[in-house]
This record gives sequence, structure tokens and C-alpha cells, in this order.
Amino acid sequence: MAKIGFVSLGCPKALVDSEQILSRLRALGYETSPSYEEAELVIVNTCGFITPAVEESLATIGEALKANGKVVVTGCLGARPEVIREAHPQVLAVTGPGEVERVLEVVQAVLPAPRDPFLDLIPPQVKLTPRHYAYIKLSEGCDHRCSFCIIPQLRGRLRSRDAAEVLAEAYRLAATGTKELLLIAQDLSAYGVDLGHRESFFGDRLVRAHLKDLLENMAELGVWIRLHYVYPYPHVKDLLPLMAEGKVLPYLDVPLQHASERILRLMRRPGGYGSHLKTLKAWREVVPELAVRSTFIVGFPGETEEDFQILLDFLEEAELDRVGAFTYSPVEGAEANLLPDPVPEEVKEERLFRLMELQARISLRKNQGFVGRVLEVLVDELPEPGLAVGRSYRDAPGIDGVVYVETDGTVRVGERVRVRITWADTHDLFGVQA
Repeated sequence: MAKIGFVSLGCPKALVDSEQILSRLRALGYETSPSYEEAELVIVNTCGFITPAVEESLATIGEALKANGKVVVTGCLGARPEVIREAHPQVLAVTGPGEVERVLEVVQAVLPAPRDPFLDLIPPQVKLTPRHYAYIKLSEGCDHRCSFCIIPQLRGRLRSRDAAEVLAEAYRLAATGTKELLLIAQDLSAYGVDLGHRESFFGDRLVRAHLKDLLENMAELGVWIRLHYVYPYPHVKDLLPLMAEGKVLPYLDVPLQHASERILRLMRRPGGYGSHLKTLKAWREVVPELAVRSTFIVGFPGETEEDFQILLDFLEEAELDRVGAFTYSPVEGAEANLLPDPVPEEVKEERLFRLMELQARISLRKNQGFVGRVLEVLVDELPEPGLAVGRSYRDAPGIDGVVYVETDGTVRVGERVRVRITWADTHDLFGVQA
């Protein structure tokens, strides 16, 4: 049987694309190979968001070509085929993000499909995450025009899925053992805007393509629901009662990017120090336990020491639960590249170090506040007898911390257990099964 090697790079949105490609290949009768050498063809799903991601993608393509020779490239970097062709002219084909049909056409042209997919009454679904959690992509593309970002060029404008289609996927996943659904999009808050928030039938009920309506229906499943990439629009406040009622995890991943109003204007981003704090205060009044994750860019063109100090002061006052930061790097095609006064690399790195040093102290203080409390923890793995590693409502897989749990030995992966927290460090919590 024809074997396909597959490498998935980048964010969870790319991971969902990989799952769709692999599911379709499985339906056609292809198998996946654990190594380049055993595969008859390799697919590399690339990332092209920032310079380090482009470099990683090109290096991975090179490794696949060296080991196999037959490589199909897809994903975000595929939207810039000239970059790939210049570095690796021998690739079989280059397709853009979400172009599942084109990938299948290329694969079948090189390796004819082993069987007719219509023989399957229920097409096989491939998951690249553990059984107990899954990502659901609500929309593709983005309508924002941030000066540092080329996602709209790579993935196009906002294109939301019908609410009924999303709910059908959520119900299917829950029925097969999924305990946590992570909802993702480039801009989750904008879900359904392009559809005019139209209604569609799910069973015998009409469901509106609006995030609040979708969450209210999804909450009936009784699984954890986590929201990623939420822009701080005013209507986000309408989601908070669902968190307060326990229907949605009190967790928001909000990409604020900076706190200096001057830098945010250059980024073409909303808000600033005062408005960010006002928004956080309003959210926390409704949901005191709300966990907020955010990301920030350090060393954006024109960023002065004063601008950077505003960001540090904001972090000190905001006390965010989780913070990711990276230095600005020029992305080919981004308008920010044309801005004057670039920040020297050594200054960028020094500022990043100071920011993460400050946030480490804040994170430790926040984590220590949970010592003595009991949290519900979703078990991800059992590395040894009597020890479980899991996540609380504050922890998204792969990007946040974890909770190490001393157990009675009876817990299973995918189970939710109550844990009394006994100790904390900067990133993780430690406790015993309650």
C-alpha cells in the first residue's frame, strides 16, 4: 500500500489543515510512514508567518528532499512559491494553505490512489492530537491589516464556517471521547461576521453563526471549551456570563501585541495601556477567576525605551496569567518593514530578556496564589505509576504550564480529577489528588 510521509509545522490552525489532508488521504487508501526513507512521497505543511518559521520550513523541506527526493509542499509558505522554488527547485509541487484538493491531485498524480473512497460509508478521520482533546477551526483567513502580519496575504480574507457544520464536528468529537475542544481562528471574535451571522439548521433547531450562540449550543456537550485568538472587541463581554456559569472555560487568549498607543498605531492595532487595563478590569469583574494569555512584540520599528517601559508598566499592573513574547523580525511583504528607525538586534534581545524576567516574577506570584486550593485537572499523560501530568483551566496544551499530580494510581488519561495544589514554580503547579 502507498505510504505517505507527513510533517506538520506551525500553529494549531495548520495542524487542523494537516488533519484534513491526512483524513482525505486515509479515505483514498494511503498509509502514513513514520520516516522519510520508508515513504514513497513526503508532504510538508509549512509555516511562513515570521522569518524563523520560514527558515524552519525551508530546512525541513531540505531534510525531506535529502532523505526521500519526492516532496510536496503546502501551507502558509506555499503562498509564496517563489521562496520555496528558489531554495528547493526540485520539489514536486507547491500549494497554498488550505488547498486540500490540490494536494490530493498532486499525490494521486505521482502515486495513484489505492482504492475508491466512496467504499467508506463513514470516511476515516485522522487526529494529530491525543484522543481527549481536539482543535476546531471556526474560520479561515483574516480581515485585519496589521502592519507586521501577512496572514491575509497567505490565507485570504475571513471565511467562516456554518454554525451547523461546526456543531456537527463538535458533537462527533465528543461522541468519540474528546474531553476538551479548543476553538481556533485567526480572529475568533469575528466569527460569522462575513456570513451576516446567518442561521443554519442543526437537527431541528436553527443556530446563528455567532460565537455566543455557538458556545451556548456547544456547552450542552459537557466538555471543556477553550477559546484561542480572541480580539478584545466590546462584544467579548457577552461571552463572560458563559464562563461565570461554567459553560466555557474562563480562559482567553488575547493577542494584545503592545501597550504603547504610539506603537500600536504603527502596528495598526487597537487600544493601549489605559484601554487594555480597562478591558481587563471589566472582564475580571464578571469572571474573577479569568485566566488571560497574551503575546507581545518587542523591538518593533520605532519602539523607544519610553515605549518599552510603557509595556513593562502595563505587564506589572495587568498581571496576566500567561505571556509569550518575541522580537520583531521583518516578514517579506509586511508593511512594517518600511517603517523608519529599526531597533538594533542587541537592543531587541535585551528588551526581551527584561520583559520575560519581569513576567517570570509575575507568573510565579500568580501561581503561588493557587497553593492550598483545589483545581480540576484534565490528565494528559501518566509518565510513571502514581504520577499524572495534566492541565487546569489556565493551561492550553503546548503553550502554557502543566500540573504535576501525585495520584492513587487509578486515574486515566483524559479523566478530570480534583487536585489540591501544594507547590508552585514560575510555570507549573504541583499537587496531590484530592
